[in-house]
Amino acid sequence: MSPARTALLVIDMQRDFLDPGGYAAAARLDVDALRRTIPAIQHVLAAARRLGMLVVHTREGHRPDLSDCPPAKMERSRAAGAEIGSAGPLGRLLVRGEFGHDFIDELQPIPGETVIDKPGYGAFHQTDLAQILQNRGIDHLILGGVTTEVCVHSTLREAVDRGYGCVLAADACGSAYPHLHAAALQMVAVEGGVFGRVADSGTLVAELEHAQETRP
Repeated sequence: MSPARTALLVIDMQRDFLDPGGYAAAARLDVDALRRTIPAIQHVLAAARRLGMLVVHTREGHRPDLSDCPPAKMERSRAAGAEIGSAGPLGRLLVRGEFGHDFIDELQPIPGETVIDKPGYGAFHQTDLAQILQNRGIDHLILGGVTTEVCVHSTLREAVDRGYGCVLAADACGSAYPHLHAAALQMVAVEGGVFGRVADSGTLVAELEHAQETRP
């Protein structure tokens, strides 16, 4: 992977998913398990910034009038006990502009980094992510964030169909369900790597730094 042609996607590291007062907690997910990804993401993020890579942060959430939230998704959130748009300690759940919708303090974007607000699980759905990557000449993606089996995997599958070479940073992806996290990682490598490959954050950083050092 060439750092110049590789982008880091940091997926949905928002207070709504990682704070005890947010959407995930209201849906009875294990927020502590999701937060265990933070050090590994910080490790890869620091390397990406140091190497001048494109960094993209995504946020899942909806317009304040909820006009972009499909009824089926609303019904699913209601069944989970965390209805989108309802009031919570961090503001209305998964609504753009609310305190809970923004990124956690540990992973705030720095000036110049790209932020993608998405209404769905995948980061390409109804966003300009594809155009941004194309304009920068990106052909490889490193993915981390939450949750492994939903938004991370949805984005991974969208990216693979668009021709990107993808790597899941295993310790930088998190799930409230260890068995689903493990299964989502295992799915990547089947059929000769149908969805790319999986590597830990330390391996990825070493590969990127080596590629930078040996480039012509």
